[in-house]
Amino acid sequence: MSTKAGQSDVQKVTVTLPQPLLQRLNEYVPLRQRSHFIVAAIEERLAIEEQLEAIEESAGAWLDEHHPEMKTEEDIDSWLHQLRHAWPLAVSNGHE
Repeated sequence: MSTKAGQSDVQKVTVTLPQPLLQRLNEYVPLRQRSHFIVAAIEERLAIEEQLEAIEESAGAWLDEHHPEMKTEEDIDSWLHQLRHAWPLAVSNGHE
C-alpha cells in the first residue's frame, strides 16, 4: 500500500464477490490481512487503468515528421546510446 491510512482516512464498504474468487482469497490471504491485500490490489489495478488512459489520450501525439532523427532503427539505437551515456552515475552504480 502506498500510504498508511489513519482511522479518519478510511471508509468501510460492502462488495460482492463471486464465490470462486472469495475461495481463492480465503486460500491465499489470512482473514486479518484482507483489507490490506484488497487495497493493494485496487491500487495496482487503478495504476494500470490510469496508464492505459494516458496512453490512449496521447495516441497520435508522436508524428514521424517531427522526429526525422529517428527514422531508422540505427537512428534510435544511436539516440539510446547517447542518452544512456549521459547518465554516468546510473551506469557506474550498475543501473543500466
